[in-house]
Amino acid sequence: MTLEAVLAALHLVAILTFVVFLSSQAALCRIEWLNAAVVERLVRLDVIYAVAGTVMIASGLARLIWGVKGASWYLSQPLFHLKITLVVAMVVLSFVPSLAFRRWHRTLRSTGALPDATEVARVRRLVMIQSHVLPVVAVIAVFWARGW
Repeated sequence: MTLEAVLAALHLVAILTFVVFLSSQAALCRIEWLNAAVVERLVRLDVIYAVAGTVMIASGLARLIWGVKGASWYLSQPLFHLKITLVVAMVVLSFVPSLAFRRWHRTLRSTGALPDATEVARVRRLVMIQSHVLPVVAVIAVFWARGW
């Protein structure tokens, strides 16, 4: 029981951290606010976001493997598969902004140039898609926890 509680708490803290840093990226990734300090901050936020996402997925897998309910229960649940599919889609989407933030940082350091408005808008759109998929994942988790 203690292991289940620890894994659940770790998973929840990772999810909340993930939400905070994804929201921070969404707030800062705007052409009207973009300056050198924001580019530096976006790179740092993205590292924390990636670590939180990794802990979130790892703790979820740990719950699947070592949790009280067992893997067969999770794998037999259709909402589990939907939730995992959406999380994987978010992970895939997150690579483009992560690479863009690092590219912007390298360019800023070497030439002092900021990205153009169309690239910032494109990257922001992907961050916003992730930001809008995340609450759907949470709603699925709530319905699933209530036995739906």
